[in-house]
Amino acid sequence: MAILKIAKLGHPVLIKKTKEINDLSKINLKKIVFDMSETMLDANGIGLAAPQIHLSHRIFIYRNPDIEEADKINISVFINPSVEKISDETEDDWEGCLSIPGMSGLVRRYKRIKYSAVDLNGKDITGEVEGLHARVIQHEFDHLNGILYTSRLAHKNAFGFSEEIEKFWKKHHDENSK
Repeated sequence: MAILKIAKLGHPVLIKKTKEINDLSKINLKKIVFDMSETMLDANGIGLAAPQIHLSHRIFIYRNPDIEEADKINISVFINPSVEKISDETEDDWEGCLSIPGMSGLVRRYKRIKYSAVDLNGKDITGEVEGLHARVIQHEFDHLNGILYTSRLAHKNAFGFSEEIEKFWKKHHDENSK
């Protein structure tokens, strides 16, 4: 088990596009995924991309919100993924990031997406998802392209310390949506 150091906002690894993994047998993917999983869980995250642990591979993991159970955590692995919107419909919601600890931003994402990737065993996986599941995949996929959620804010001022966002923005947003 290894809990890895997470790159923080300002580190150049976070703004570089990653490289495809052409030969799955050339790197120790099982160890990378295990260490990424330990790191993500230790940091209480829902997803983690390779650049966040200083690797330039096109791989990310995430806790699947559609099949999360109280006593079991299901972690999905996406290698060399592609993501496409299903429609132009978007939704705004608050996001955080392990590379930007203690901060939150109101981010606009596509509501429904389709994806394709390879899993840890080299098997092709595809699917269509929406809501939180789609949001998490888009967030992690952005990391592989050197994009942080701060560049996708729904409003330039909708970013700040999470505790302040909880007190002011979310309360105000909830009152206005009634």
